Parts: sequence; C-alpha cells; structure tokens
Amino acid sequence: MNSTPGIGARLGDYLATLRIYTQPRVVRMLFLGFSAGLPLLLVFGTLSFWLREAGVDLSTIGFFSLVGLVYGFKWTWSPLVDQLPIPLLTRMLGKRRSWLLAAQLVVALGLCGMALSDPALGLQRIAALALLTAFASATQDIALDAFRIESAEVEEQGAMAAAYQAGYRGAMLMASAGALLIAAAFDANEATYEQAPWAATYFIMAALMGIGIITVLLSPEPMPITTGGTLPAQQASSPPGTIARLGRWLVVAFVLPFVDFIKRYRYDALLLLALIGSYRISDVVMGVMANPFYYDMGFTKEEIATISKVYGVIMTLVGAGLGGVMSLRIGVVRTLFIGALLSAATNLLFAWLATRGHDLSGLVMTISADNLSAGIASAAFIAYLSGLTNIRYSATQYALFSSVMLLLPKFIAGGSGVFVERYGYETFFTSTALLGVPVLVLIFLARNISMFDRGKLAQRTP
Repeated sequence: MNSTPGIGARLGDYLATLRIYTQPRVVRMLFLGFSAGLPLLLVFGTLSFWLREAGVDLSTIGFFSLVGLVYGFKWTWSPLVDQLPIPLLTRMLGKRRSWLLAAQLVVALGLCGMALSDPALGLQRIAALALLTAFASATQDIALDAFRIESAEVEEQGAMAAAYQAGYRGAMLMASAGALLIAAAFDANEATYEQAPWAATYFIMAALMGIGIITVLLSPEPMPITTGGTLPAQQASSPPGTIARLGRWLVVAFVLPFVDFIKRYRYDALLLLALIGSYRISDVVMGVMANPFYYDMGFTKEEIATISKVYGVIMTLVGAGLGGVMSLRIGVVRTLFIGALLSAATNLLFAWLATRGHDLSGLVMTISADNLSAGIASAAFIAYLSGLTNIRYSATQYALFSSVMLLLPKFIAGGSGVFVERYGYETFFTSTALLGVPVLVLIFLARNISMFDRGKLAQRTP
C-alpha cells in the first residue's frame, strides 16, 4: 500500500527535473548548440561525401579529415578568447558575445567560399577554406563553452549540456541529412557529378548560421567573473611599463589556467587528461568513413538523409535528453560509463551492416542506435568537462579539455582511409569498437576523482 505514493513521488521528482529544460538560459543553449554543431560535418563528414562523389580517393579523404585537428589545438588561442577584447564589439556586446558573433560571421563567410569551390577542379582552395571555417568554428566553441559554463550554476550544467547537445546534434543532422537532401533536390542526375547542387547546399548552410547570430544578439552577457588570478607580490609591484603589463597579462591568460588545473588535481590530472583524450575516440575515428561507407554500400543521398532525418533526429533528442536526466539522477560518471560502452558497441552495428550491403532496415537500426548512444555520451561528457573547470578560467580550461578530447582521435582518423582500403570496412568498424575498451578502464579508475571542484571562490560581480 505504501509503494504507490513512493512511485508517485519519484515520478513527480523526474517531472520536476524535466522542467529545467523550460528555463530561458537552457533554451538559449539549444539554439547556440545548433550554431556550434552546424560547421563540423560541413568540413568533415558531409564534405567527405562531396569529395567521394567528385571522384576523390579514400586515402585523400582520410588525410583531408586532418583539417579537424584545428579543434584539437584550440587551447593554444583560447586564452586570447578568454582575456582579449575585440575593439568596439566587446564594448557593445560583452566579452563572450562579441567573440561568439565574430566567429559565427567568419564561419558563414567560409561556408560561402566553399560553396564557390569545386574539389573536382582542385583541392587546394577548398582545403584552405575548410581550414578557415574549422578555425572559426573552433573559436566559436571556445567562446560558447565559456558562455554556457558562466550562465548557470554547477548543478544545472547537466541540463545546459543536454540542451546544447540536442541543438548540436540537430545541427549535425541538418549538416548531414539536411545537406544531402538539399544536394539531391538540386541534382537532376545522380549518375553524374555536378558542383552546382553542393554550391546551393553550402550557401543554405551559411544562411542557417543566422540562427546562432540572432540568438547571440538577443541573449544577455553572462555576469562577469572577478579577476582570473593573482600574481606573486614581487611581480605585482613591477614598474607599470608596457612590457610589465604585457607580461602580467600573458601569465594570467596563458599560465594560470593550466597551473590551476594541475594544482587542483595533482597526479590525478594525468589520469583525467588520458580519459578526456580517449573518450570520443571510437566515434571520431569511425565518423570519417561513415559517409563514404554509405556511398560505397549503394545508399542514395535521399535514403541516407531520410533515415537520418527521421530516426536520427528522434534518437538524438531522446539520447541527449536522457543523458541530461541520467546525469542528474544517477550521476555524471555512471552516465559517462554507460555512454562510452554504448558508443563503442554501436560501431559493431556498422561492421555488421558492411556484411549486408544495401539494407535499409539495417541502416535504420544502425543510425538509430548510433545517435541514441552518441546523445547520451555527449551530454554526460559535456557535463563532466564543465565540472572539471574553474569558473575563473572557463574558456581556457574547457578549450584545453575539448582540444585534448579531439587531438588523438583526429590524428588517428587521418589514416582511416588507408586502413579501409587495405583491410575493408568490416575490420575497420570492429577495430574502432575495440578502441573504446581502454576508455571504460579509465572511467573506472577516475570514478572517485571529485569533478565539481570549480574554484567556487570566484564570485560573480553584481
């Protein structure tokens, strides 16, 4: 007799938890996440489909993905985003919004430049524009991560991450399924390659960056944080010359964020960096060859786009929302483990699909499972990384973490095309699944390291 009230109370708790997704600051992250997620596949997965259709070989496509290494090195200029104002724009919008807007405008311009390029006539121009777009996209990520972390308290970061991830994954689906549908709609004959459909596609993708631009213009700047650190007395008393001021600024911008992380976690910092650097390795390495795999299996652009749009969107939103709720209810670390396990396991479905060929029902199951697991893993991972940052250095430290997250996977992914040409798709996807096993071990070892030690002594100024 007592079980019914208990069940009702627990249900009420879960419904109350879900109401956090209606908060304006959480809703904003949905649209800003869309702006962040849109460029990634346009210089990565969707671009690989375009290159393949233009007759570019798999090895070149694999090496082309090294453009993504830009995301792995964004920590090198993140202190500039964290500390340096943009003339006039920062005075008008604030530090975070000014960098967001500037980066979004460059992304849109880069996509327009790619629209005017043709890989069949030469790869140099489109490679340079893809690199520019990736650089601006990575800069947007730096500013947006700081904006998100500074816009909510620690306990709300799971929901912020889930909303961000829902928008991000929705944008990735638009940049993959949506882009393929648009290209197919403008392609009169898929039997022959034409550049015009891809030009129309990339112009439309550039216009969609307006969603993020409008959101930035309508959003409030996060409340400013007190100074990023203190210098030793002998340095603070240096003569007030230009060189001394520059030196102090460089220490605060580049040195203190990294020293802070090592000081807080000591030897555990190495374990955390190893976990961060390998968590997404299965997804990222596999993702480079996903679209060429679909093409080589005989799936049309319409088939891939339709299945991704229907099943992919649903499962992505379910996965991101579920990941956010799981992080709140069972903890971020447990959700992190479940997400890593599912992400590695779903790669085996791609290996299975490689034995089936053109199997639409198999594609539905594979894409659905892949998007669900990715949503859960990404929401938990974003919350985990957010918990590791000190709010004084949110942009720099989060950029360090997200750069480490991508550096090794992107580097390995550069040889994915060579691996597929030598061993085939089935062996490739099985190997990417096995790459996820060490991640589970690292999560187990890091399970007792305190996450939410974010330097709460940093206070928001009124």
